Amino acid sequence: MASRGGPRAAGTDGSDFQHRERVASHYQMSVTLKSEIKKLIYTHVGIWLLLMAQMCVGHLKLLPHDQVAMPYQWEYPYLLSILPSLLGLLSFPRNNISYLVLSMISTGLFSVAPLIYGAMEMFPMAQQLYRHGKAYRFIFGFSAVSIMYLVVVVAAQVHGWQLYYSKKLLDSWFTSTQEKKKK
Repeated sequence: MASRGGPRAAGTDGSDFQHRERVASHYQMSVTLKSEIKKLIYTHVGIWLLLMAQMCVGHLKLLPHDQVAMPYQWEYPYLLSILPSLLGLLSFPRNNISYLVLSMISTGLFSVAPLIYGAMEMFPMAQQLYRHGKAYRFIFGFSAVSIMYLVVVVAAQVHGWQLYYSKKLLDSWFTSTQEKKKK
């Protein structure tokens, strides 16, 4: 239409090509999904740090056990849940499909499975608390089982949404790959 230094074509101001400058929808979706997954990963890191702090305080006896209870058994394997998040973040710069798939599989193994086990492990204590009003473990005066069930519910939602958005992102990347192969 117009050269860099030369005159413009007659009858145009150079803006009539903007309708052709759209970003493909799968690229837009990829950017949006990456942003959402990053927010979920940062939320997961926050939950992970809280559990790590509870474990350190409990094991190092920085506070008495009536202030911060010893961790439940499910919290130990849950510490490995930071690895899938790191794999997810590593997959973003170059749209690495294999890292994203590994992140999704390991999220199920290291994040979701310990949460399910934790819900089952704490169920008898929760049942005793709500039937008889007796709690034996406390975190700053609150029932430890109540607090940890709240953590389990929030973490399950975070990981569920993380898996959902990762699957959508994977589909978006496959769409992009298929379109490149057609050309």
